[in-house]
Amino acid sequence: MLAIFDMDGTLVDSSVTLANAINYVRGKLGLKPLDGQIILEQIANPECNLAKFFYETDEITDKHEEWFKEYYSQNHDKELVLFKDVDKMLQSLKSKGIKIALATNAYRDSTMEALKHLNIENYFDDIICYDEVENGKPAPDMLLALLNRNSAKRAIFIGDSDRDMLAAKAANLEFLRVALGTKDKNSITKAEILEKTIVDFLYNNDNLIKG
Repeated sequence: MLAIFDMDGTLVDSSVTLANAINYVRGKLGLKPLDGQIILEQIANPECNLAKFFYETDEITDKHEEWFKEYYSQNHDKELVLFKDVDKMLQSLKSKGIKIALATNAYRDSTMEALKHLNIENYFDDIICYDEVENGKPAPDMLLALLNRNSAKRAIFIGDSDRDMLAAKAANLEFLRVALGTKDKNSITKAEILEKTIVDFLYNNDNLIKG
């Protein structure tokens, strides 16, 4: 039994930090800041070339990553917020014998800083990040690696964006879309409902890994 989670926008409200970190890098490049909502929309947009849109360059360089991490390290403790009852949900899933993994397009350093600050790092049996695979989401690389490493017979992926949905589809995994703390009618909006849905999938569905 394996429940794989996205991090930003799924378990953690990191909207302020992500927007500010990207604008911090833009400032280093002499570019004007972008509206935070536009940044978040494009991060979730699988068709967006993030390097071109955010930094007006062909690819994200080590220097861009260094500046991003610099802002993140200095500010995550003031800006990151765990969505309501996420810690209780993770603890309950673990108590039911479900392994928990994380597949995030964040960098490893930033991811571990966030998880430790929010005191949820010990819930995860496996973590894979953007800088540890050849292709980030929407490619299925992260999900396939987690399935292989954990010999998962039954698994599900939980995320908040089209990038997550496409990654799940490419990996032949069931996908749950969440928008915790909102009133989005097309998504799961409460942690307790999400937990029940995951348990129902993993214990009662015989075809969680499609194909």
